[in-house]
Amino acid sequence: MVKVAVLATDGLEEIELTASRAALENAGATVMIISLKGGEFQAVNNGIYPSHGIRADLAIADAKAGDYDALFLPGGPVSSDALRLNRDVVAFAKAFVKANKPIAAICHGVQTLIEVNELKGRTVTSWPAIRRDLENSGAIWVDNAVVVDGPYVFSRCPADIPAFNKAMLRHFRLS
Repeated sequence: MVKVAVLATDGLEEIELTASRAALENAGATVMIISLKGGEFQAVNNGIYPSHGIRADLAIADAKAGDYDALFLPGGPVSSDALRLNRDVVAFAKAFVKANKPIAAICHGVQTLIEVNELKGRTVTSWPAIRRDLENSGAIWVDNAVVVDGPYVFSRCPADIPAFNKAMLRHFRLS
């Protein structure tokens, strides 16, 4: 069984987590939501409108990358900014990169990988507002619904979720 770690916190774009988590679980994966702290955090819709609370399964301080087969980074500008500034989150993501485990990121979720400093020469996509950040990190940004480059799957936004989920499931060897 594939065990997927999801990194998210307050300001997570709800649909990017819920739709993809459902696809992962329907394909047989075990999904664990890891946040900055245990308990519930606030998700949003359309980047700013409060939606539902999401319960974290684990705090990042208690998470071990070796316990997971794949990493999923949903977006939301507030969540992604907070995650990329947390040393434990960056170290957790870096462990996936070093182990060459598959990583999927949608929208702003790719920002954590900027901090890992492993995107140089990689072809990526994301929400257009962070294009320059990605290019400054050495990535090659393209405006495609889904991009697969090595161990990575990237996508732009909630409208791309169906294509993203299909690519992520293949990449995580769930379909």
